[in-house]
Amino acid sequence: MIVDTYPLVTVARLADSRAFFVEQFDMQVVFEASWIVMLAPAGKDGIALGLMSSDHPSNPPGPEVFGGVGMIVTVQVDDAARWHARLRERGVAIAHPLHEAAWGQRRFMVRDPSGIAVDVVEQIEPQPGFWEQYMR
Repeated sequence: MIVDTYPLVTVARLADSRAFFVEQFDMQVVFEASWIVMLAPAGKDGIALGLMSSDHPSNPPGPEVFGGVGMIVTVQVDDAARWHARLRERGVAIAHPLHEAAWGQRRFMVRDPSGIAVDVVEQIEPQPGFWEQYMR
């Protein structure tokens, strides 16, 4: 039986990344030690994201420190425009502008201090016929 799944990202700036998700996205710390932090959306059970420093004592083969390429953490919100305004007011750089995607998302992207791409999405109606071309 699978109990849970979540990404665990080895980051160069653990304290800064922790602060970013807690302060900017209201994540709560579920567990924390000097080399690891487990986060969840405020008021939710379970773990949504784990962050780990490269000098962790478990030291399995890899993982190397995340280099900022090839991974996206999606944060689904109820109102992407409101979150966009909030993050801009707080001085967070917007990496990809707020827009409506044809597949049914209002979204924008930021990066955390360790380079993790954070895709902030609100589910909306897709453009008529969009998904039909991709269904199997």
